[in-house]
Amino acid sequence: MTEQLWRKSAVSIAAGVRDGSFSVVEVLNDVYARIDAMNTELNAIVEQDREAAFGAAAAADAQVSAGEPLGSLHGVPVTIKINVDVEGQSNSNGIPAFKDIVAPGNAPIVQNLLDAGAIIIGMTNTPEFSMRGTTDNPLYGLTRNPWGGRLSAGGSSGGAGSAAAAGFGPVHHGNDIAGSLRFPATLCGVTSVKPGLGRVPAYNPSATAERGLLSQLMSVQGVICREVDDVALAMPSIIRPDARDPWHAPVPFSGPDLEAPLKVAFTRNGHGYDMHPEIIANLDRAAISLERAGYVVEEVEPPPITEPAHGWFSVAILEIKLTLDPLAQEFGSSTIQNIFRNFYDISDMVDLDGYFSGIAARSGMVRKWSQFLDEYPLVLTPFLMRQSYDYDYDETKAGLKDMFDSAIYSYGINYLGLPAGVVPAGYADGAPSCVQIVGRRFREDLILQALKVIEDDVGVMSEALWARE
Repeated sequence: MTEQLWRKSAVSIAAGVRDGSFSVVEVLNDVYARIDAMNTELNAIVEQDREAAFGAAAAADAQVSAGEPLGSLHGVPVTIKINVDVEGQSNSNGIPAFKDIVAPGNAPIVQNLLDAGAIIIGMTNTPEFSMRGTTDNPLYGLTRNPWGGRLSAGGSSGGAGSAAAAGFGPVHHGNDIAGSLRFPATLCGVTSVKPGLGRVPAYNPSATAERGLLSQLMSVQGVICREVDDVALAMPSIIRPDARDPWHAPVPFSGPDLEAPLKVAFTRNGHGYDMHPEIIANLDRAAISLERAGYVVEEVEPPPITEPAHGWFSVAILEIKLTLDPLAQEFGSSTIQNIFRNFYDISDMVDLDGYFSGIAARSGMVRKWSQFLDEYPLVLTPFLMRQSYDYDYDETKAGLKDMFDSAIYSYGINYLGLPAGVVPAGYADGAPSCVQIVGRRFREDLILQALKVIEDDVGVMSEALWARE
């Protein structure tokens, strides 16, 4: 075929496979050709089992020919981040000592994607312990941003973000405890929704211990895509219940219609951070886009994001130190050990008494935001308040502090357990920049509708990237 199938969205691939316009094998051939052309330079996909992928593609084509019922993602290529279990594959989390850990079963999100008909084409890179704002590790090396130069691809789902922007298939799994879906999406010029607490079931069959309480409250699974419609296509499938996650709530993806016009709170408050002027301009344009689409956009302050952001960097950081630091000291590189030390130095880490009182205080923060979202179902915020950064920016204490100071609207939302999505809204110093939409719990559908409005005005940024080739 002369048609470039690798450029197609998940929505278009699923439709084309269903109506016989092309086969799943043809889609994989074209996507793998794209990977072969660019992945050596980008290092986004670090493990591949092409024999298994083509076997699954042939079976998917046979289902089409037989007229069998097809899932919503039937024949759509997807990647899985290498910190989540795919049965029979390594789950190294970017750590050389863990490279031989083989998953005994599929994580819920993996099984849900497979049940929807998706084809796993590879595993994407992550930093050690998935705990950096950039993606590099001693096992697989550095993942580069398709926008070029020294630009970071973000972290920790940087392999997913780079793969999405480069055209290595349309749907890429990732996860997010402080911004690990939204950082790569922002820096690579693609889109993602961080689901809220209880939305997407999570569990790794290879895990030997349970995560800490705050990690359970803050960490979520999701997807990174080039287009908002592809995130919207994938999410109803990945939220299917799985009894292995006791936090999961079996709530329908689409909630009830709200009274129109929908109110959106809009904040440009940098809380002391000197926000990049182009990012402010991008926020203003996004607000105008929403107004033109019929939303009522009011510049009004939500509850301070500084409170939950400080909670992440004081209460959650203690949990990280107690649970992850021993592993980092035993198995991590000197780079990640130094980054962990810098985390502690720049934080206001509490003691155990502060941990318990901090978790109690978190409930009050969530209550304030829930009450605010009862009046304003969506909130338009900055995401990263600075321009893109280099891939080694977080290796100094000053760089790490600046990165987190500029991203309080990222990890603060994780501390609250609320859903939030990002979408490209323009550029800052020539590199992609995103805005963020925060929403009520279990209303990712409303977030996606608002993101789509902004995308329709700005365009799909990857297409501008590909036009440079």
